[in-house]
Amino acid sequence: MKDKHAIIKLKEEGHSNREVARMTGIHRKTVAKYWEEYREQIAELDHPDDIREVQEMIVSEPKYDTGGRRSRKYTAAIDEMLDVILAGEAAKDAVLGSRHKQGLTRVQIHKMVKDAGHDIGLTVLSEHIREKEEWKKEAFIKQGYDFGGRLEYDFGEVRLVIGGIVKKYQMAVFSSPAAGFRWAYLYTSQKKEVFMDSHVRFFEMAGGVYDEVVYDNMRNVVSRFIGHSEKQLNPDLIKMSLYYGYKINVTNCFSGNEKGHVEGSVKTIRNHVFAVRYRFDTFADAEAYLEKELLSMNESSAFEEERKHLRAYRPPLELADISNQGVDKYSFVRVDNNFYSVPDYLVGKNVVVKNYPTEIVVYSAGSKVCIHKKKDGFRETSVEILHYLDTFLKKPGAIKNSVALKSKAELKMVFDSHFIGREREFVMILKENKDKELPEVVEILRSAKDPMRPTDDVTIEDNILAKTAKGLSALTEMFSGKGCGQYVN
Repeated sequence: MKDKHAIIKLKEEGHSNREVARMTGIHRKTVAKYWEEYREQIAELDHPDDIREVQEMIVSEPKYDTGGRRSRKYTAAIDEMLDVILAGEAAKDAVLGSRHKQGLTRVQIHKMVKDAGHDIGLTVLSEHIREKEEWKKEAFIKQGYDFGGRLEYDFGEVRLVIGGIVKKYQMAVFSSPAAGFRWAYLYTSQKKEVFMDSHVRFFEMAGGVYDEVVYDNMRNVVSRFIGHSEKQLNPDLIKMSLYYGYKINVTNCFSGNEKGHVEGSVKTIRNHVFAVRYRFDTFADAEAYLEKELLSMNESSAFEEERKHLRAYRPPLELADISNQGVDKYSFVRVDNNFYSVPDYLVGKNVVVKNYPTEIVVYSAGSKVCIHKKKDGFRETSVEILHYLDTFLKKPGAIKNSVALKSKAELKMVFDSHFIGREREFVMILKENKDKELPEVVEILRSAKDPMRPTDDVTIEDNILAKTAKGLSALTEMFSGKGCGQYVN
């Protein structure tokens, strides 16, 4: 405004454009522009359509039309080179993930452009890069869903202290936007069996199935991308949707808003449930706490009404990763880098292993031979002493320091206090009572009398003397029976 005022006053005094330019230091073309605009605006005061509009134009600051300006140094060749560089960055994101820290900086891109022989400043180049990277603003259409029509699925991470140890756990989260209902299950990973198990448990809890389930592009949903937009769905997901009869809906890449209800549900459950309490004695305690809090959260939802609109419920789908495994010399099978015992008669043979999310089931010749609770660690062992009874009868001395015995603290205690030197008897009692529960077997073992131990008021010495006399009597009878009485006094 100060420049505009100075120019107009000097022109009204009769100075030429060149003189005004010299006096003000403003380019003469700018002087001419301001003066001509002012004269035109004053002329419009004689016959205005809106005098207030003309008045505002006269007293307003000069406006610069930069829309048609072109950078003199930003050429088509630089523009094409930027497209190639940014396409390479997008490909890198697809391989390394969107949150990697190996992206090219503006300075690095500027150096690449300069090294290619182009003369352009960093500031100008950065502006053009920013324009190319800026996401186009999109309009979102508010959706309304019918009961039973849509279920959204996602995973969310939580950190809990279980038994004094901090670990990361995964929540499989289900969300119904129509009913305002949220549900979740805790797991130790996002493996395929976990993904499948969470669906089975949810459909069983809900008592029915939704028309469609919406997923993002997680590995358990999309096996691989074909071209720019075509996706190859995970075969196990297809089988599950075929069994339960729901439609699979996969969102576009980087479009979490397309399943925004479950995105918000992950945060809501995590904050509502585990922000207040995050320490638990056992994993089972954490699971029970989550279920209790979810029931409280969903009291105001319309889930009970939505149940009436769900598709017919079907029996739980049996989900297991089935494989053939060889039994090693220690009578173990190896599953996910952990080891599980099987009956010792299977050593050297092949068995069928069904790997479930929470348990391992082993079959031989079509019959179930054992079940183990699944281990979540690395190179851990699950041993059942009953699997080794036949071997212990052949090698009774091996039982004392065996991993099988040490795996059952109650049995180990009874063995150490009552059965040292009576190993075979210990094994026989276990074999005769293998169908009983452990506490009952322990009581049977405790009540088993040791023939070398005194009973009532009889001393150990008396017991030994009695056994010795009985032995001598037996020898006398044996020799007498064979005509060898002359040797007996």
